[in-house]
Amino acid sequence: MLAKILVVDDDSKITSFLRRSLSFEGYSVESAKNGQEGLRLAEKYLPDLIILDLMMPVMDGWEMCRQIRQASEVPILMLSARDEVADRVKGLNQGADDYLPKPFALEELLARVRALLRRSPLSRETDHRLLRYSDLVLDPGAREASRGGRAIKLSTKEFELLSMFMEHPRQVLTRESFMDNIWGYDFSGESNVLEVYIGSLRQKLEADQEPRLIHTVRGVGYVLKE
Repeated sequence: MLAKILVVDDDSKITSFLRRSLSFEGYSVESAKNGQEGLRLAEKYLPDLIILDLMMPVMDGWEMCRQIRQASEVPILMLSARDEVADRVKGLNQGADDYLPKPFALEELLARVRALLRRSPLSRETDHRLLRYSDLVLDPGAREASRGGRAIKLSTKEFELLSMFMEHPRQVLTRESFMDNIWGYDFSGESNVLEVYIGSLRQKLEADQEPRLIHTVRGVGYVLKE
């Protein structure tokens, strides 16, 4: 069965280019020119992945992302000509799973699409193992996380990061291991993407002023420990 991708962008040249390129790669592709139209298509089309531009008329990408996240865990790849850290953080906070600045290389976009689809909760077999560390509990099958009984809502990438930490507690994990396992391709051009996600994950884990569990090991990576 072909993976279904919804492209939402008001730039007709980019939309046409992505439709042709993704179709050539074997994906089923639909497109919309603004967030409002994108929401309607998402409900009807039930895509496996959404590629979403930020700056659009009628409804921008941030608002569409926020509304999609209220009802679905479908992976979202944000596109934007604005490559500021604040924009990335805002996108992550709204529930985006990845962020690609314009202009982009097609090969990189396709690599990110493959990585997101591979790690999509829709593509995984149900896993009934519960991962526990300190007062953290992670349910891979239900895609749920909690700390001290407090439910924590995570994006796909944040969930994958926390899973990796909890599968290797008290073990220092290198930056390279995160990039290889979570993104699955060379991400060296976006040097601070891991730091952005780690920062977002820490905020959610420490929202009730809980002690920090994810610690930085300077020059090496990160470790989950009390």
